Amino acid sequence: MKNRNIKVKPGKTQSLLGFVVGILFVILGITIVIPMFGLFGILWTVMAGFGVFFHYKNAFTEKGMATHEIVVEEDSETSAEPSQENIEDKLIKLESLYHQGLITQKEYDSKRKEILDRL
Repeated sequence: MKNRNIKVKPGKTQSLLGFVVGILFVILGITIVIPMFGLFGILWTVMAGFGVFFHYKNAFTEKGMATHEIVVEEDSETSAEPSQENIEDKLIKLESLYHQGLITQKEYDSKRKEILDRL
């Protein structure tokens, strides 16, 4: 089995909104939360700062940061085996190209052999 990882980033609009809200939280933390709650206010402001940084990277740079990762497991035996219908379609298309004069006899024979070898 082969795994394929797909990373999901938030959209630019979502990140821009998160950036603006994060800046408001940092300002709120510096002006109100730190003076009122001390250590908790510092933690609040630092966490808001991380949020600002994260949303800045996703909104204003091409190298964004993923929020989710999807792992897709692929069964290599079934995915590597072409379906019979798929092979038939390819052979029909190949023959059509040959009869239209779009490929030579040599190209037709070579590609036909390649397709049949996948069976």
